[in-house]
Amino acid sequence: MSKIAVPAREAAPAASQPLLDAVERQLGVVPNLFRLVALSPAALQGFLGLGGALGKALDVRTRERIAIAVAQVNGCDYCLSAHAYLGLNLAKIDEAEIALNRRGASSDPKANAAVAFARKIAENHGRAAETELQAVRAAGYTDAQVIEIIAVVAENVFTNMVNLVAGTEIDFPVIHTAQAA
Repeated sequence: MSKIAVPAREAAPAASQPLLDAVERQLGVVPNLFRLVALSPAALQGFLGLGGALGKALDVRTRERIAIAVAQVNGCDYCLSAHAYLGLNLAKIDEAEIALNRRGASSDPKANAAVAFARKIAENHGRAAETELQAVRAAGYTDAQVIEIIAVVAENVFTNMVNLVAGTEIDFPVIHTAQAA
């Protein structure tokens, strides 16, 4: 049971309704997370704005890999379940790759650097060793893309924290962070 009630779609604040309409057009549904964040139209606008901007930066596979790693670090079953589902169905990442992503790794060498870096900065609250920064650069990421990786981590930390505080009911096939990857 959620500790913060997720409003029914039609019960969300009026200012959130057009934003939820956009989510529904894009995803075909309005997941619980979006309805929960819709309690604050400002938070929903900021969250969707960041997500929209980052959608034009790193590719979807990299973003989903990072989201999976960050959810695992933060113990967020909702986000792990959602991003594993999106990874499989949207980004076309296979289950073996998702298991690697949960451990902060990838079978793709360039993605491995991004996911490992993302995991480290999530684990260390934004602190990265010079060697970790150099490794992501050596894999071919520009400094602008390093900033984008950090932004994807921050976006996912936000949703992890919302779901952990609220105890959001998972509306995706459930995966628990406590289960081995």
